[in-house]
Amino acid sequence: MCGRYQFVPNENDEIKRIYELARKDAPDIKTGEVFPSNTTAIILVDEQKKVQVTGMKWGFPGFKSSQLIINARSETVNEKKMFSSDFQATRCVFPTTGFFEWTKEKSKHLFTLTMQPVYICGLYKEFKDGTRSVILTTDSNESVTPIHNRMPILIEESDIKDYLTNTDFANEYIKRKMPKLEVRKA
Repeated sequence: MCGRYQFVPNENDEIKRIYELARKDAPDIKTGEVFPSNTTAIILVDEQKKVQVTGMKWGFPGFKSSQLIINARSETVNEKKMFSSDFQATRCVFPTTGFFEWTKEKSKHLFTLTMQPVYICGLYKEFKDGTRSVILTTDSNESVTPIHNRMPILIEESDIKDYLTNTDFANEYIKRKMPKLEVRKA
């Protein structure tokens, strides 16, 4: 599961650039610790398949009025009615500086990659109140397993455009083994 992540523009030049681009479209981009329902920076492609950065709320409306759906399991994303057509047509990427997971004892840990942004796969959908996004998750790897059994699907910057524009590539990508991460108590 990925219930929160970090977006700190001053920690990385690329994240700072993404933040500035997203603020042009959505001046209320959340920085620091990003929570579900916050407006966050998102990478997607327009109709001409050109990569764009925008702001978007994190979380689909749930089945109850107070519920938010923030993650989609990669193993079932193509089967679930709520996600399948959007995964095929409207994928996105969450640019971050790391993501958080908690132990059963409520100890918070930050997962990062050495000296680079952490890009997370997702998808988005248009609702009555605007466009919203969710994060794709998978079984955790050896870095995350001691803390949690799920983790977001991470993507390398060089694969982002293919993930966003090529459905076959995206379907194969979400099955990949996730990279080793650095972890520290937050």
